[in-house]
Amino acid sequence: MISISEYSKKLILQFLKYIVGGGVYFWTGYLIFAIGYSGFHLNWLWAKMIADAIGWTLGYVIQRYWAFANPALNRHPAIVTSRYIMITALNFVIDYGIVASLKHIGLTPYAGLFISSGFFTIWNYLWYRFFVFRVQSYQRINGKSRTSHPTNQKTA
Repeated sequence: MISISEYSKKLILQFLKYIVGGGVYFWTGYLIFAIGYSGFHLNWLWAKMIADAIGWTLGYVIQRYWAFANPALNRHPAIVTSRYIMITALNFVIDYGIVASLKHIGLTPYAGLFISSGFFTIWNYLWYRFFVFRVQSYQRINGKSRTSHPTNQKTA
């Protein structure tokens, strides 16, 4: 039988929570996009921007307070939020470029949303885990090194 360490279990659980949060973002955004694009006949760009504004907000709440929840992040809300906004702005450019390019070659924006989400599933997890919600970077801001943090100290 394969033994999984507690750390590995925590990472797997975190990733599964991240996937749930991403699903909420995607399916909420997809539904709002469909209503705007097909229901109200908005241009795909406007429908997607409205859908993303709502989806990104829901995504932030779920990722910050559930998937990547850590009390150390509470001491730096402005930094955490600004990092999320920075990554989201980068994602905006990449995402809209993917969807626009696929639409230009004849694919429907609906297909573009699915293809784009496949890329962002891994891309965002890595950014969120190692930059946006990375606890160690906030501990350095407080003047603590990784080794001074209680979870990194060895017991006798």
